[in-house]
Amino acid sequence: MPNKQNPVVILACHVMQSLIQPHLKDSVTQTIYMDYGLHVRPEKMAPALQSQLDALSEPSLVLVGYGLCGNGLHGLKAGPHTLIIPRADDCITILLGSYQAYRQAFDAQPGTYYLTKGWLESGSDPLKEYRAYTEKFGMDNADMLIDVMYARYKRLCFVAHTQADLDEYRPQALEVAEFCAQRWGMLYEERIGSDGLIRRLLESPRRSEVLGEDFIVVPPGGTVEQQMFIRMQA
Repeated sequence: MPNKQNPVVILACHVMQSLIQPHLKDSVTQTIYMDYGLHVRPEKMAPALQSQLDALSEPSLVLVGYGLCGNGLHGLKAGPHTLIIPRADDCITILLGSYQAYRQAFDAQPGTYYLTKGWLESGSDPLKEYRAYTEKFGMDNADMLIDVMYARYKRLCFVAHTQADLDEYRPQALEVAEFCAQRWGMLYEERIGSDGLIRRLLESPRRSEVLGEDFIVVPPGGTVEQQMFIRMQA
């Protein structure tokens, strides 16, 4: 871990903002939230994050609010900074609060598409994508594209982090769920997620013992690599 004098910077996906803000510490000197759309084009993620890291004025401890996310973080260079990253394949692990919660959900129903407040706000859901494809490519091509992307899913699960968010965004989630049910027979579920992983990430500058195997620490000069996210199964 870097010297305690190093500034603490948060570099995270916008979808994490509502999880992060309630737990911000006085030690955090800067927060940077990146556009949701980087998830749609993972090949652009590392370059976009790299530009933010390179622009930091001094060596910093950077708390990264992303998982590997479609291999989007692969190749990200720490430069003079130290990076702390959740060991998560994607943001769903972070939104559910732990790898264990993700594995339980996956084992119960592996064919689950997760819908979140962030995806609804950004327009990244099957219904809005289908409408956009129809307008751009015509209905026949839109049908083919959307089926390739989503036909394998059996369940749609809307994850919120407060009851208020669940109530506010439920009408939008149900509209998407109705489309998915009619087209692919997806079942609909709701669940309240957890900020457990995010809280540990934000506590780590003061309490490095909270990290453990659930986080990756990339030292100055290091590079984020896909294999860092692989967990050894017992």
